[in-house]
Amino acid sequence: MSDAPRRELAEFLRTRRTRLRPADVGLEPGPRRRVAGLRREELALLAGVSSDYYQRMEQGRDVRPSEQVLDALARALNFSAEESRHLHSLAAAARTPGRLPRSYEPEEVPDTTLRLLRTMASPALVVGRFLDVLAWNPFGGALLGEFTSRPQRERNLLALFLRPEADRTCPNRAATVAELVGMLRTQVAADPDHPRAVELVGELAVRSDEFAALWALHDVEEPTRGRMRLNHPQVGELNLDWDVYLIPGNPGPALLVCTAAEGSPDAERLHLLASRLDAR
Repeated sequence: MSDAPRRELAEFLRTRRTRLRPADVGLEPGPRRRVAGLRREELALLAGVSSDYYQRMEQGRDVRPSEQVLDALARALNFSAEESRHLHSLAAAARTPGRLPRSYEPEEVPDTTLRLLRTMASPALVVGRFLDVLAWNPFGGALLGEFTSRPQRERNLLALFLRPEADRTCPNRAATVAELVGMLRTQVAADPDHPRAVELVGELAVRSDEFAALWALHDVEEPTRGRMRLNHPQVGELNLDWDVYLIPGNPGPALLVCTAAEGSPDAERLHLLASRLDAR
């Protein structure tokens, strides 16, 4: 088994076990309880596996849990569908024999996608696997502001929202950061040795205590839509819905499009921003 995915699997299980309270699964906490969350033996009992076997999983040792064992652990830990998929992905990666180093090609945006961007009447971005902003249309650039002038390696959505000044432009910045960290965790788990993943996580952990704390939680997110609130310097507050559309290629970049409900004040402000772009 590969060491890095095995450690990731162990840490994911440990964080989830210690987060779950005995009362959440119908157990009495008892008067002398000294550990946070469930004990290992309690979780093993709930999942129908031996305590020794589960302990070896949390220690990152060479165990190869079956799909049935993983499903039982997910049920015992009250996992969401996203967390269950993440658990299976980590176990699959841990079972994969170590491979020779391979080369990684830079992420590229297909010409057809670039043409599509130019035709879109809504703010749109192309976002890479690890939240790097690879391309945008003028409307999307108007939302990103001076971020678009940064060097390519610095154009990362998570890094953007981790900047202290982001609180002024994004009132719900902390929640957005937590969601983005969960999205990054999901992508990194699928390819933990990817040079960009290693570089980005290392840089953010050193630069941001907020990121380091969130990363240690092992939360995962696979959102395909959401809502953001921005204070734009030209048109004021914007409450926008965003949707993600995967671009052909697995894995590959995705198209993120922002819209506002027709006839709403936010739609009017978007129209105002668009008119100012047209006037340039």
